[in-house]
Amino acid sequence: MKITRAECIPVEVPLKTGLTTKTAGGEHVVSPYVILRLHTDAGLVGLGEATLSPRWSGETSPGCIAAIEGLMAPLLIGRDPRALTALTGKIERAIRFNPFAKAAVEMALWDLAGKAANLPLYQLLGGKVREQLPMKMVVGAFPVAQAVALAERFLAWGAACLKVKVGLDPAEDVTRVRAVRAVAGPDIPIGIDANQGWDLATARSCLAQLEDCDLLFAEQPVSADDPEDLVRLRRDTRVPLMADESIFTLQDARRLCALGAADVFSVYPGKHGGIAATRQIVQVARAAGLVCSMGSNLELGIATAAMLHLGVSEPAIDSERYPGDFLGPLYHEADLIKEPLALGPRTARVPEGPGLGVELDEAQLERYRDTSGRAVQLG
Repeated sequence: MKITRAECIPVEVPLKTGLTTKTAGGEHVVSPYVILRLHTDAGLVGLGEATLSPRWSGETSPGCIAAIEGLMAPLLIGRDPRALTALTGKIERAIRFNPFAKAAVEMALWDLAGKAANLPLYQLLGGKVREQLPMKMVVGAFPVAQAVALAERFLAWGAACLKVKVGLDPAEDVTRVRAVRAVAGPDIPIGIDANQGWDLATARSCLAQLEDCDLLFAEQPVSADDPEDLVRLRRDTRVPLMADESIFTLQDARRLCALGAADVFSVYPGKHGGIAATRQIVQVARAAGLVCSMGSNLELGIATAAMLHLGVSEPAIDSERYPGDFLGPLYHEADLIKEPLALGPRTARVPEGPGLGVELDEAQLERYRDTSGRAVQLG
């Protein structure tokens, strides 16, 4: 089996009314992502998805397409997609950074390997260690009344864990979290995510004020620029600290472990450049006595499927203790796949078909295809 062509398709999928998210980095209203199809001479097509955000990783849809078509695809054409380690190694040497574009390519290679073997991806990763994946729903950093209404909506659906976005106005942040705790009651685990929005002094103050809210975790409460701030904050709080923006690479993981900067790593394939790279980071964390939690960049169906396969097969991604963000398709108007994934809102299940176990919905793809020409003009 040989790869014959890489096809990049830019899409823009809006979030559902009332389910947009707001963080310290801004409001997420529409997702300008890229869908990848890797074609082969065996008739099999591998699917990938790049969940791009310039505020997050610096990547854009036009840049992703240029990187894949101009630099990565020439390294893949004529090669057997099952030579995954060799191919991703070539890509890593050809272009630095661009983790979400790289993850889309690697995702498609895994999909082809699974389809060729007629096995679901999780079997290629060593098999299941869990059948279900506990998950959480995310309440954006909206005004308190709006945040409470959203939390009540998720709880009515049956959500068993919530994450509340903070990191804007400290006083309102504290009020928002307290209000969500009040409607959730004492038995629903609640974490918070500042997305680097607080400085060290503010994080200390806010976490102290929220001590009686029994927080499950505090995700990236301070800037990723100085990991020592996480170390300082960790000395002053009993709330487990989760590193997210601080950890993109294997080297980041080693440094945070050496510093003792976090209790939990938020990981997912897009951020780290693929499933294999994520597993390397998870093993570093495991060796250091830490656990990991599945994060998210609000993926659509293809990338969420990749997260599910990784989540069910990796013991150290502890979704039982820190429920994962297997939630992107629930927030979007469309997931671009034929059969919706089994996503909670309490637990998620992995698809059982070969490879990623999902098929593109061509009607959805055409409806949400970005035909503005921006990708061509800027790529």
